[in-house]
Amino acid sequence: MHILKAYRFPLTILLSVIIGAILGLVFGEKVEVIKPLGDLFLNLMFTLVVPLVFFSIASAVADTDNAKRLGKIMGSMLGVFIITGIVASLIMLLSVSLFSPTEGVSITLKAPDHVEQAKSFSDQLVQAFTVDDFSKIFSRENMLALIVFAALVGLSTSLIGEKGKPFASLLKSGSEVFIKFVSIVMYYAPIGLGAYFASLVGVFGPQLVGDYARAAVVYYPTAIIYFLVGFTLYAFLAGGPLGIKTFWKNAVSPTAVSLATSSSVATIPVNLEAAQRNGVPRDIRETIIPIGATIHMDGSCLSAILKIAFLFSIFQKDLLTPSAFLIAIGIALLSGMVMSGIPGGGFIGEMMIVTMYGFPTTALPILAILGTLVDPPATMVNAVGDNVSSMLVTRIVDGKNWLKRALSGNGSGSSVQKNESGQYSGENPHI
Repeated sequence: MHILKAYRFPLTILLSVIIGAILGLVFGEKVEVIKPLGDLFLNLMFTLVVPLVFFSIASAVADTDNAKRLGKIMGSMLGVFIITGIVASLIMLLSVSLFSPTEGVSITLKAPDHVEQAKSFSDQLVQAFTVDDFSKIFSRENMLALIVFAALVGLSTSLIGEKGKPFASLLKSGSEVFIKFVSIVMYYAPIGLGAYFASLVGVFGPQLVGDYARAAVVYYPTAIIYFLVGFTLYAFLAGGPLGIKTFWKNAVSPTAVSLATSSSVATIPVNLEAAQRNGVPRDIRETIIPIGATIHMDGSCLSAILKIAFLFSIFQKDLLTPSAFLIAIGIALLSGMVMSGIPGGGFIGEMMIVTMYGFPTTALPILAILGTLVDPPATMVNAVGDNVSSMLVTRIVDGKNWLKRALSGNGSGSSVQKNESGQYSGENPHI
């Protein structure tokens, strides 16, 4: 009973997702009738995510009096993101080398109905980091620009000292308000996620038995193995055996939300809650999680390698050469870290694969279909990867015993502690 009480919310989420999957398999596309229940949850999450990201990042930076610590957090974050992206790419390269993703596939290439002309890379970077009107900054279509803006607001608040204290308090209060908003919305999560997952399985399940089945069969197990084994290793590096236990105890909600919604952005609120329960200090979790949702995409690195291998097999080209391997890893990193933060980045990443290897543009629909089929597990890896990355960054910034200090109530900036019964308590104990 004690275990059931401690895990009742994650178990409820998990049960709702399982029921949704069963409904999708049984009723197929007819289950679309309950999709609005899932859309309601997703819309609520998307509505609150923009102000949550703004207040979280701005308040975290504003409260950081130590510029050296902030620099260490950002540097460690980039290092962790790059290393985990390379590891993910190498794992998928090994997988596609052992199992051909196109064996027995017969695909007729069709020219896409409309192919947009990609803008120059410099123009795309400008659009990614800035907008031309203040009203556009508060849109989830411009998340990277919002993150830059929020960080600059927080930095400006910190630099003016005492005069910025009232505004810093406002930012912190706003962050607390929207964290509470998340806790309210999450009461509806079991219904919303169950309905959304039912729709996902009902619509896309049948496609997995078509010509793309083998690619999906290669991707799904590889992504799940990376998710289970890779993240367990990262959690161990971050906090030892206690890190593994703590991470997986709090990973259920981000996993369920990311799988059901296929959106890293929609997973930010529950990811922040999970990071808080993992003992990650506030200035680290409220920096790493929102930024990671935009530029840290291990699942996208996995899918980029699969797309490259898929096209290489179809056009009977050899991927198992050093130059092809290095280019593939480079494209995967760009797709997972740089392109994902640029508006239309998915399309640009696919165009990069086609043009750098000299494939015809008629191959673009193949990549689009593959991207759709592998999106749920890719998003799961992307989103939950941000969570374990925040633990790794904390290990680098706060030292070896950070997790023990955090869970004993002496962590740097963490509001999570254990109560007398051994359960975690914090700002939102029911999540």
